[in-house]
Amino acid sequence: MEHLYIHIPFCVRRCSYCDFSIAVRKRIPAREFVDVVLKEARQASLTDLETIYFGGGTPSLLPPEAIAELLRRTTYDARRTIEVTLEANPEDVTPHNAKAWRTAGINRVSLGAQSFDDTVLKWMHRSHDAARIGAAMHALRGAGIENISLDLIFALPDELHRDWERDLDIALALRPTHLSLYGLTVEPRTPLDRWISRGATHAPDEERYAEEYLFAHRRLMADGFFFYEVSNASLPGFRSRHNSAYWSGQPYVGLGPAAHSFDGTTRRWNLRAWEAYRRAVAEGRSAVESEETLTAEQREMEAIYLGLRTAEGLPLAAASPRRPSPPPHLAAQGWIVEHAGRLKCTPEGWLRLDSLVNELAMHSETQQ
Repeated sequence: MEHLYIHIPFCVRRCSYCDFSIAVRKRIPAREFVDVVLKEARQASLTDLETIYFGGGTPSLLPPEAIAELLRRTTYDARRTIEVTLEANPEDVTPHNAKAWRTAGINRVSLGAQSFDDTVLKWMHRSHDAARIGAAMHALRGAGIENISLDLIFALPDELHRDWERDLDIALALRPTHLSLYGLTVEPRTPLDRWISRGATHAPDEERYAEEYLFAHRRLMADGFFFYEVSNASLPGFRSRHNSAYWSGQPYVGLGPAAHSFDGTTRRWNLRAWEAYRRAVAEGRSAVESEETLTAEQREMEAIYLGLRTAEGLPLAAASPRRPSPPPHLAAQGWIVEHAGRLKCTPEGWLRLDSLVNELAMHSETQQ
């Protein structure tokens, strides 16, 4: 089984916080995109697919017929029920598009809501208003797509006066099956980075970040959601199978500019810019920009990191070949727990995930 990711880079504008590989276009070159991605797909020798994920960028800007063609001409088999996810912006979700997506094979949509505050959405450079989110949910359900995830961003600058509790209440009232919550980060060369550098706004506050993250845990769990990964919560039976494959270290194939692939030992990534990627594939050259083969030490470090970011945690054996107990102070401070031979982060531990991974790795080395 394989997991397929298709990166669609096109956007109508760049959001204030975004440093993703995107191509801002007034006209979406759908025909060119489909042709080069299908050409790359033939080179990738795809086999039996378990999940397909259209990410971006803004995949919902691609015409529904282009998405249908990509599904039809890969190894997607409509006779099998697999998870097929489309990332969508609310303004692109019309009844017509939703029905066309469902007919093409889309059965899960990740909706980029981000907030239900129009002032905040404008600050983020989003193209939709709050009312559009509910209309999009209604259109998706009307087309028969019930598996809907909402993306929300928390820990915004104080001066925006964003009401995080209100946003969560409105989101839950829309009855999504899944939520992805991301703390605002400041990436170099983004509009947000420039605003902060000239004093027009402030960097996210760490205390606010922790408070809002922990509040979301309490609020969502009270509504029956379970945090199965550091940033993702779902109702029972609605985990993202595609993203879970990443976190469990399974192989995956990426098509499109900046897409990553992993075969279990070697990670490859494509040329980042759309035009460079398009030219390379059209001319019969490899789209791969670079690759790295993981050493045994890197694989162990990734196993620790990926395991601890999930609710399942990792077997104590994965922390070190000698299975040492973790430093006692981590459990004493309530950041990790040991249960049934596994090491797991608490919500407070997830706030410190990177530092915990480094500390566990260093502790493992001193025990060998």
